[in-house]
Amino acid sequence: MKTTIYKNTKITFTDQGKGTAVVLLHGFLENQAMWKAFVPELSKKYRVITIDLLGHGETECLGYVHTMEDQADMVHHVLHELKIRKAVLAGHSMGGYIALAFAELYPDTMKGLFLLNSTSLADSDERKINRDRAIVAVKQNYTSFVRMSITNLFSEANREKLAELIEQVKMEALKTPLQGIVAALEGMKIRKDREVILHFAPYPMQLVLGKKDGVLNYDDNLSQIENTKVELTTFPDGHMSHIENQEELLKVFLRFLKRV
Repeated sequence: MKTTIYKNTKITFTDQGKGTAVVLLHGFLENQAMWKAFVPELSKKYRVITIDLLGHGETECLGYVHTMEDQADMVHHVLHELKIRKAVLAGHSMGGYIALAFAELYPDTMKGLFLLNSTSLADSDERKINRDRAIVAVKQNYTSFVRMSITNLFSEANREKLAELIEQVKMEALKTPLQGIVAALEGMKIRKDREVILHFAPYPMQLVLGKKDGVLNYDDNLSQIENTKVELTTFPDGHMSHIENQEELLKVFLRFLKRV
């Protein structure tokens, strides 16, 4: 694990392998440990950077709200430290929102965009209300909020089958400080719509969705890639394709990286 300081805030990251830079951005309530099954394989051919995002893992909080732009600026700081000029960005869920913000702010740095169980669409009004409810809930009962949130990310069929793995994910999630959770919820709530990137960006793009994703409605998210060159991969399970469909996802990702 390496560290850097961004705006008086300690940022933790890893940097392994050589070749085209591939930046892996985890989701809400996750940290860079979510990529541990992928890094050994990816780093055989690529330079793989994983980052604990603001208020997650071993990276400190920057403020009360961590906007997607704040997070993207922090990622850019890490790449600047590593003297990386161009990179493929891959993001799971919130990590995808951050990758899209990065793509808007730093288009010349992009070599490819891989959105995993994520969306370019902004929160609906209903979703914003749910974010506010989540903030109240996590302040009232932190542990039960985190544990319930993680359970809901998996398809119902997998909750029993993957019970042991899900417990490990919950233990990692419980390392996320309350301030980090609230700041992320506030930031996701106010993020802007970035569908335009999927229509006009000149580099390869891929979207991975779960048919039974309880967080992102599958059908609602198909509309954003109509009349685009974005490649779609659909898995039959939930929001956690990196666990629920691990082997298949690695193959899809490696195929994508050959295109960049």
